[in-house]
Amino acid sequence: MAWLIALPLGLAIVYLAARYGRFRSWIEPVLSIAVALALSAAFLVWLNESAPDEVPAPAPDQPETGLTAGDIVLENMTVEPSQTRRSYRVRGTAANGSDLALEYFRLSVTLEDCPQDACRHIGDDTALILLRVPGGQSRPFETFLTFPFRPDEAPTAPKWSYRVSEVKGSSRR
Repeated sequence: MAWLIALPLGLAIVYLAARYGRFRSWIEPVLSIAVALALSAAFLVWLNESAPDEVPAPAPDQPETGLTAGDIVLENMTVEPSQTRRSYRVRGTAANGSDLALEYFRLSVTLEDCPQDACRHIGDDTALILLRVPGGQSRPFETFLTFPFRPDEAPTAPKWSYRVSEVKGSSRR
């Protein structure tokens, strides 16, 4: 289909080049560059088509089974205010009850304000705890969490809830 455009255009260029010498003097370098670009493009297309198909990437490793959030027990959890009013330092100990070594886990913490046993949800925050704990052992950890509340709504009787999620372990000891 492209030849329907190229044929009349080519005939017009040949006619004008044969008829007018001035046209011929500037069309020759332009056509030479155009032919060189077309040949380069054709070579690149040929090179791409002749290249072997890419080998598909191997499937990602399946997560190891055996280590679950239930195998990680949080002990001696303490929360203390940090430098800013909405930031808290959380310290504790993670005990690994599995035979597999723990690489990391996510600690999800919920803050509620519970004056006179009437609890109001303040917010949630999650921290990635990079902690290598061999099977059957425990290690201390520390992290910082931030909770969204206005300065006039600071909790007066904070209640903390902890949850372990997304554990990653390895068979190395």
